[in-house]
Amino acid sequence: MSPTATLDIRDLVTGTGPFGPGEIRQLLEGLGADPAIHRDLRIAVQELEAAGDRSPAASVKVGVCQQLLGRSREALETLKSADGGALALFFQGRAHAALAATDAAHADKAREAFDAAQRAGYDATACGVATADVLRAAGRTRDAEVVLEKLPQREASADYWALRGAMLADAGAATEETVAALEKALAIDAGNPTALFAMGVLHDRFGNDEEAKSCYERSLQRYPGTVGALVNLGLLYEDEDDFDAAQQCYQRVLDAFPDHPRARLFLKDSTASGDLKIDEQELRTRDRIEQVMGLPVTDFELSVRSRNCLQKMGILTLGDLARTTEAELLESKNFGETSLVEIKEMLASKGLSLGQMAAPAIAEEAAADIAEPSADDQEVFSLPITDLNLSVRARKCTTKLGITTIGELVRRTAEDLMECKNFGVTSLNEVREKLVERGLKLRGD
Repeated sequence: MSPTATLDIRDLVTGTGPFGPGEIRQLLEGLGADPAIHRDLRIAVQELEAAGDRSPAASVKVGVCQQLLGRSREALETLKSADGGALALFFQGRAHAALAATDAAHADKAREAFDAAQRAGYDATACGVATADVLRAAGRTRDAEVVLEKLPQREASADYWALRGAMLADAGAATEETVAALEKALAIDAGNPTALFAMGVLHDRFGNDEEAKSCYERSLQRYPGTVGALVNLGLLYEDEDDFDAAQQCYQRVLDAFPDHPRARLFLKDSTASGDLKIDEQELRTRDRIEQVMGLPVTDFELSVRSRNCLQKMGILTLGDLARTTEAELLESKNFGETSLVEIKEMLASKGLSLGQMAAPAIAEEAAADIAEPSADDQEVFSLPITDLNLSVRARKCTTKLGITTIGELVRRTAEDLMECKNFGVTSLNEVREKLVERGLKLRGD
């Protein structure tokens, strides 16, 4: 039976029945499954807030529900006047933890509240995991690990395994070890949002879009939805041309955080992309060209001299060659007419030619910049594009363009990148910033 089938919000919040971790879990599942329950919860809380004299037990309910509704500061004030019990102390910790994102002073107060909640009888594992999560958010990973290692009965806690898996992913641990921890969390609690989000990120990283989308969608069924899951899911919807669904994800973030910069920019880009109608034949043609342009030159039979010269120039794909003129190739040391003929024949076999996609206004300048890169530049050019730590959207677009190394990226112009579907100004600025950090820039910048 679904959580919404039997959940009576008014009775749960304003009634005299029990109100503990089990009822709160039921409430969270209902909030994630049915938006109407969110409205009913607000109404029930308003009713209790309007009551003249509240008992300490009623104040616990109000404070907990205020925290669930994202009203952390009000929740703190309410819970301070509650019964001082374990539940009130635990949710004071939750409120402080939420506020720590904008005020680091709340991090210490959150840990103090969780410690007090444990002393008052709240589940020790839940308090320990919450403390470790605060430490992780503050960048104190080793301290978080120490807390997790000391937890009693941690093997049976989905939250423990979920946080452990997420921290292993943060540290770049072996995928098998990370997945094993996350699978243990999901075996205990199939809807654990932390484990589902972390698993979604792993699938996203390896290009398993359908699996990633499923994990993000399932994670959002447990209230409240995380910003990361909403943003990443929005990007996956964009890849499917479902711009309405993508915009709904970004708008949900903005409803909670009106000034969230990434969500606002992504919503703007998504709206623009959704308004753009591309002829199906044109789309198929462009996709075919993108695939051909992304073919690595190592897939073709080339002489050792030609291969070495292309590598020194940072030319790794047919697309790179199509953006390079004959003059640029011939200016490279040891690259002669024989190699030129060989390269032309290779391109002709795929319907391409040298320089056909070069930018005329900057070709000469670009050749002077790239023809003879220094030894240090050559080393940087050979680094994988993943070393730039691009966002999900930018990374997917570079993959579609067949860009696998930094050298391949710097040979592209801003116009080249903007031709990729869903690659907007936000992603372009991000790429430029990442390159500037390494003293590099796009061709023509």
